[in-house]
Amino acid sequence: MPSCLSFVENEMLDKSSGGFGSLIRRKRVDAATQASKKFATQQLARKLSLFDLTAIGVGATIGAGVYILVGTVAREHTGPSLTVSFFIGGIAAALSAFCYAELACRCPSAGSAYHYSYVCIGEGVAWLIGWALILEYTLGGAAVARGIAPNLASFFCGMDKLPSILARQTIFGIVVDPGAAILVFIITALLCTGIKESSLAQAIITTINISALVFIVLAGAFLGCKTGWPGYEVSSGYFAFGANGLLAGSATVFFSYIGFDIVASTAEEMKNPQRDMPLGIGIALSICGILYMLVSAVIVGLVPYYALDPDTPISSAFAGYGMEWAVYIITIGTVNALCASLIGSIIPQPRILMAMARDGLLPSFFSDISKHTQVPVKGTIATGIFIAILAFFMDVSQLAGMVSVGILLSFTIVALSILILRYVPPDELPFLPSDQQSNVNSQHLDAHGADLVERPLLEQNIAQDKLRRRKIAAWSITMVCFGILVVVAAVSTKSLSSILRFILSGVGGMLVICFLAVLSSVDQADTNESFTKSGVASALINTYLLVNIGAETWVRVLIWLAVGVIIYIFYGRTHSLLLDDVRRPIKRTDDGHPGLAEEKTIWGEVHRQPISGSLFKSWLKFINFSKSSPFRNNFRYTGLKLQRSAKLQILFEVGSSYT
Repeated sequence: MPSCLSFVENEMLDKSSGGFGSLIRRKRVDAATQASKKFATQQLARKLSLFDLTAIGVGATIGAGVYILVGTVAREHTGPSLTVSFFIGGIAAALSAFCYAELACRCPSAGSAYHYSYVCIGEGVAWLIGWALILEYTLGGAAVARGIAPNLASFFCGMDKLPSILARQTIFGIVVDPGAAILVFIITALLCTGIKESSLAQAIITTINISALVFIVLAGAFLGCKTGWPGYEVSSGYFAFGANGLLAGSATVFFSYIGFDIVASTAEEMKNPQRDMPLGIGIALSICGILYMLVSAVIVGLVPYYALDPDTPISSAFAGYGMEWAVYIITIGTVNALCASLIGSIIPQPRILMAMARDGLLPSFFSDISKHTQVPVKGTIATGIFIAILAFFMDVSQLAGMVSVGILLSFTIVALSILILRYVPPDELPFLPSDQQSNVNSQHLDAHGADLVERPLLEQNIAQDKLRRRKIAAWSITMVCFGILVVVAAVSTKSLSSILRFILSGVGGMLVICFLAVLSSVDQADTNESFTKSGVASALINTYLLVNIGAETWVRVLIWLAVGVIIYIFYGRTHSLLLDDVRRPIKRTDDGHPGLAEEKTIWGEVHRQPISGSLFKSWLKFINFSKSSPFRNNFRYTGLKLQRSAKLQILFEVGSSYT
């Protein structure tokens, strides 16, 4: 078995190299399932249904921003065509949502984009994405909490009329916000009670928010039909700022659709993630898009876009028609939207911390799950305290751009992960989760078993063909990424002449098109997936938005990422559970199922895979080889077991030390 011998030698070389080898090591697709059994006191509770998932998604997506964006974007970018901008922004968000839906089905984990990049790209990128997500959710939650006091002031006729416990105060020259901190602590306590209770509260809050938006649409439509929609009778026409303004508005409203990434972090708590995750993301995004377009169509129709109040466009529009009482309904909707958005900001962070701690990159403190509520209580409390401190002491509005960087980085990596997982997946056997092993068609193994016995475990010609296809796919994906960077750089660099920008855009576009054509000729690793190929388009859009974020924001983000790199070098790299991970190359059949049984020990746990009797001789040859080889200490045969299903099962342990 020379292939097995060379694999062991390669593993020894990887282990001795240390350093940069840790940055590209990838974990198994189902590593979250196995690690949760090993390192957590209890698994997360699988209690969420499709309705719960939709409520979490809609609540996390529809924040208070829609109540303000309508006025700002219409005045500065789109004019009456705001509805079209919301539609284009929704399409762009849907491209990223498709990527999340596919990866959530194939790699269900609470780690969301962190877990996907760990499986598809490597540990180094996964750490940076996880670290960026921590920044995103922390700053996002603090910013949302700081918005409560100004909106509550509408009920009390001004900020100076607010109760002292809720009003902002100045202490030693610092403007503190006790109301924001109190709200964060209340939400944190709610999330510690359990995921089902949290989703129920989110559903109630979201229902109130949607009811307020429906009121805006119905009441606004009544006023518009009564007055003849004066906002659409402007002299500048429907597209007041042209195509450039329309696209600029779309880029702005794109961020109002963010929230489906939060849905992906609850994958381990879904009853049926493979079915409900794509449906939940799609339904939530559709509901949000429809409401956004209806509200924007009504408001810009009631008031000319240049007359909209940039701070309170909806309230002022109704007040202009003598409906001052509507301000209270709109304020109720705004406050509930902020609460729902805050829940959405706190839910994913302890789960991402849990996933990172489960992989050894963070202390095990964050991986602990409560036996009573079956949620990561310690991580939730730590997250709530940190967000409350930020919301109490800091005005994080100037740091809001850093939230956008975290979002776009994760979206871009997820889009690239789709291509990698389809064409250059991890070259080790991805065990099915234990609760799905019974669904494997045993007759499939029998059909191929007799043929495999007559041949070596890894035929040379098949291995070479597979290696050639993987190299072609890897280079094609690399060149597609390079082409995207060239296109985005050419379009975004205003200092270049128009001719040079046109040439560079053309070269980059040709690179993308040509290597996508090459990639389409390569067989995918799994042909059973039916999702739309949206990864390239999503990567292009997200990269363009990333490049156009201000330099000052990038400096702040790079400082945060540098801190993360230091932590990874001195802690995460040396504590990673993949440090002593040993794997074997695999053989796949045409329909994507493993063609050979495999057994191995990862993190001290023996995994078992049923095999047909016709494969028994092949395994005996491999066992005999391992006993007689100089690496016999690495491979230890531990016995046979006869299952009720009359299938032989070999328990084969792979050691993690080389002697």
